[in-house]
Amino acid sequence: MRTCWVLDHPAHVRLLAPFLRCSNNNDVIIATNRKEVKHMIEQGDGHIPRRQIHWVERPVGKQKRRKALSRWRSSHKFLAECCNTGQPISRIIVIGAALELMAWCSPILKRPIRSISHRYYISDTEVNHTAHNLALKSATNIIIPNHWDENLDGGFLQKASTKSITVSQLDGLHGHIHLTPGVHPTTVSSPPRVLVRLLKGDGIHDEGELIQIPEPTYDGLDVTFANEDEYSGKAWELDRELSRHDGVITQSVTLASEAALLGTPTLLISKAKRGFLKRLQDDGYPLFVWDKLCEGDDWKNMLAQFLAGIHLTDAIETETWPNTRQQLADYLSMKVID
Repeated sequence: MRTCWVLDHPAHVRLLAPFLRCSNNNDVIIATNRKEVKHMIEQGDGHIPRRQIHWVERPVGKQKRRKALSRWRSSHKFLAECCNTGQPISRIIVIGAALELMAWCSPILKRPIRSISHRYYISDTEVNHTAHNLALKSATNIIIPNHWDENLDGGFLQKASTKSITVSQLDGLHGHIHLTPGVHPTTVSSPPRVLVRLLKGDGIHDEGELIQIPEPTYDGLDVTFANEDEYSGKAWELDRELSRHDGVITQSVTLASEAALLGTPTLLISKAKRGFLKRLQDDGYPLFVWDKLCEGDDWKNMLAQFLAGIHLTDAIETETWPNTRQQLADYLSMKVID
C-alpha cells in the first residue's frame, strides 16, 4: 500500500518515525516548511528513511486562509502527479494536518483521486477544532487516545459517530509510541540542570495559551535553552537531553508530556487544556502545571514545589508503559521494528 505521510510538526516526525522506517520505498512525504521539521529530516539518517518530499507552507499569520488554499492546491497537485507515475497512492496518514486529507480532492474541480481510499486522521489535541471539522469532511479513519476529553473537542467525536468514519482509541499518549523510558542521573547536579523551552508564539493555539515566563524563574539553575527554532543541539537527541537534565520548564505542552513520561520533573507554564495532561497527572508522572500569570505567592509556592520535586525522582511511581506503538501499528495494518 503506497502511503503519503504528512509531517507537520517536529513531534509528528518523531511519532511517525518508527512507521516510516518500515514503510514502502515508493512512499512519499508532505512536510511543512518549518525550521525544526527541516532539521529533523536533514539529520534523519538512521531515524527516518529517504523518501520523495513535497514541502508546503504553514497556514498561520496574515492571510492564513489564502495560505491554506494554496497548500491544499499544492498538495493535491503533488498527490495527483504521484498517482500518475508508478503505483497510485492509496493512503494518507496525518497528525492534525487535515488539509492534506482534503487534498485527495481538487479544491477547484472537486474531482477526487479515487485511489486514495484510506485517509487517517490522528490527534491528541481536543482544541484543534478547525482541523477536526476539516477532517470530518474527508477522513475514513480517526485515531485518538482513550483519555480524549469530549468537553474540549467542540463536538468532534460526537459528529464523527454520525458519519461512516472508523474511530479507534489508543491506550496511551503519543509519547508512548516513540519514546523509550530514560535513565536519569543518580544525583541532582549543583546547581540543578534544567532544560527550558520557550515558544515563538505564532502557533495555531499559542495566542490563547501562551504565558510569559519571568527571568527570575531561572535563578539558581543551570539552564539549557531549547527554544522553538533556536535549539542548537542535535534534533534527534532532544528527548535524550530531557532525561539527562534534572528538570524541565516549558511553554510547550508536547515537550512537557514527553519530559514527564521520561520521568523528568516538569513545570508546564501554559493555559492549555488537554486530556493527556490530566492523564499524566492521574498516572503519577512528575508534571506540575501553572496556568496563570507568574506572580504572587501561589506562583512562588508552585515553583518551590517543582524545585523540591527535582530531588524526589526516586519516589515517583507511575503506571506500566503501555504498548501504544504496537496498537497504532495494528490500526495502520503495519509491522514496526524498534
